[in-house]
Amino acid sequence: MDHEAMTTDLRPDGAGAAVPLLDLKAQFASLRAEILAAIEGVCDRQQFILGPEVRALEDALSRYSQCAHGIGVSSGTDALLLALMALGIGPGDAVITTPYSFFATAGTIARVGARPVFCDIDPASYNLSPAALESWFRTACDRDGDALIERRSGARVRAILPVHLFGQCADMKPIEALAARHSLPIIEDAAQAIGAEADDGRRAGSIGAIGCLSFFPSKNLGAFGDAGMCVTQDPELAERMRVLRVHGGKPKYHHGVIGANFRLDELQAAVLRVKFPHLDDWTAARQRNAACYRDAFARSGVAQQVGMPDEPVAGRHIYNQFVVRVPRRDELRRFLAERAIGTEVYYPVPLHRQPCFAYLGHADGDCPEAEAAARESLALPIYPELRADQLEQVVAAIAHFYG
Repeated sequence: MDHEAMTTDLRPDGAGAAVPLLDLKAQFASLRAEILAAIEGVCDRQQFILGPEVRALEDALSRYSQCAHGIGVSSGTDALLLALMALGIGPGDAVITTPYSFFATAGTIARVGARPVFCDIDPASYNLSPAALESWFRTACDRDGDALIERRSGARVRAILPVHLFGQCADMKPIEALAARHSLPIIEDAAQAIGAEADDGRRAGSIGAIGCLSFFPSKNLGAFGDAGMCVTQDPELAERMRVLRVHGGKPKYHHGVIGANFRLDELQAAVLRVKFPHLDDWTAARQRNAACYRDAFARSGVAQQVGMPDEPVAGRHIYNQFVVRVPRRDELRRFLAERAIGTEVYYPVPLHRQPCFAYLGHADGDCPEAEAAARESLALPIYPELRADQLEQVVAAIAHFYG
């Protein structure tokens, strides 16, 4: 669930500063000396793969995520891939997930040879709908002894993979109940949700069998490139993932299983360790910006046209993105771009309608809520360093467009 960072620039008409979707330069400026010192420390030690920085990061972030074990990996995508491999999911299997997410969510299922099964989203949260999931279990699969079989393909259903999209936890209690009823493990795609909490206070990644984190530079906790982590409460799963991330070798050069190269390097871990103590402050700033957006849109006169993101009564939304629902979305985006206001569309083509998944046989209308979100949603700038005047500039431009 990745996007490229945008940095502050001048407006094309020279009328003032642009409002980028994301500005990483301000964050780096405040931590520059500390980050460069951490990088220099790695260079001095000349230990670049799975060293003390990685171990310290695994310990810190697993505890932060309310988990017993952390396994640092090379990206959020590889975290998902490693989780699927650790659970033994492969050809002949099916994994239930959402059609409205970054491609890696379903792409990794296909990469291990399994079949993605798409259930529609809740229109308020954009997350996997428990009602759609329950309906699918009731109408689309059969029992064969201990196995749950998708009637359409004959694949054995092996796991549920919900996504905590845009920084908000999926509605996990009913998903957990369905998983327990059908004896299925849950893999949490928490790539956009480090520190997010469900309504009972459990943190993203700690609820299922394995949680998958991403530290892509645009995330709330971003590395200087690709990096990720799997978190789990299960010591056996943790050990299996540690072995699989080094080609399945234990001891070295002795391979009982076939793994892959999913190792996290020391440089990325060192950068993340410098940034991690600031994470909660950055999240609080994103939450303040979200509240300011809500207030500004309420005062703007266009609240009817701009649908605000769902804000749970309980739980913790970390606002990796601030996504609104708007009519004439593409026209609005062009209008804002002309005024040097950065936006992004997450995601313009739902996964069940991607050409590479045509073999699954889906048609328009199969997941109507995901398809509507793909047509109507627009992400606005929400990064911690966003100034109040920039935020007001965004709202004023949108009000002008609709007014």
